[in-house]
Formats: sequence, C-alpha cells, structure tokens
Amino acid sequence: MTQSFTLGETLPADRASIPTLYAAAFPQEDLVPLVEALLADPAVLSLSAHLDDRLIGHVLFTHGKLENRSETVALLGPLAVHPDHQRQGIGKALIADGLSRLKAKGVTEVLVLGDPAYYGLSGFRPASRVKPPYPLLAEWMAAWQWLRLDGGEDDLAGRLLLPNAWMRAELWS
Repeated sequence: MTQSFTLGETLPADRASIPTLYAAAFPQEDLVPLVEALLADPAVLSLSAHLDDRLIGHVLFTHGKLENRSETVALLGPLAVHPDHQRQGIGKALIADGLSRLKAKGVTEVLVLGDPAYYGLSGFRPASRVKPPYPLLAEWMAAWQWLRLDGGEDDLAGRLLLPNAWMRAELWS
C-alpha cells in the first residue's frame, strides 16, 4: 500500500538529509557535490517529497539559456527517491510539480539526461537538438531528452548554457 506523501519547495531543514538520500538512491555515484553546489544557486528550483517528517524524494531544475536564443529553458536533475519508496509515483510527482512551476514562470523547454523509458512517462521525447555543454557519448544520445512547456511541438535547437556547477565534462560523459 502506498502511503501519502507531500511535495513542496525544499526547506532549509531538508538540507542535512539530502546527501543521505542521494547516497542511498545512487550508491555507485557521488552526486552530493553537484547537488550541494546547485542548492546554493538561486537559479535552481529545488523540490522535496516527504512522508511524515522524512525526506524521501528530491529533484532539482536548473534554469538555463540557449546560445543566441531568447527562450528560457531548464535542466531536470538530479532526481532521487529513497529505495524504500521507489515505484510509488514519487519521482513522477516531483517531476510534474516542477514542470508545472516552470511553466508558470515562462520556461519554454525542459531537458534531461536520463532513462528514456522513465522520463518518457512524464512526456519527454528522446534525442534533443539542444547541444549539452559537453559532447555526449553516442550511446547516451537517446537519453538526452526534451519536453516543451509552451505548447510548441518542435524541439528547440542551440547550445545549452548553464551555471558553473554543471560545467564539468565528467558530468556529461
């Protein structure tokens, strides 16, 4: 039986639990330095999911721009749900809440580098024409996905410009 969880903007009190959440969700990856750098950036939307008073999910959306374009875009990720609470709709709910908030702020398109089967459930389409800050491995091209929020049908094109926390080649290869 799925228990009821709540969603909202990440609170200062959540900050201490975030590293533990990411370590549990991604034991083979150290995403904590990236997450902490993004949490310090005002251009980042941070949302959390709670069950009672426990942090069980977290997602970040980083605002960005496309080179030589006026549209505002965002990058989804990282996204973590505690292993004890996965496959209960928490990640999808965090994504939906973030997309709704970004659309209300006029964001045109959201990009993500992740599993197409998972992100496709939220409407993302594979193989974006937007170029990430660093070249992707060929096998990751379908994982580079996009979703228009403004009702447009076509993927935007251009080079993605992001805050410094994302400007490390190892995050993209």
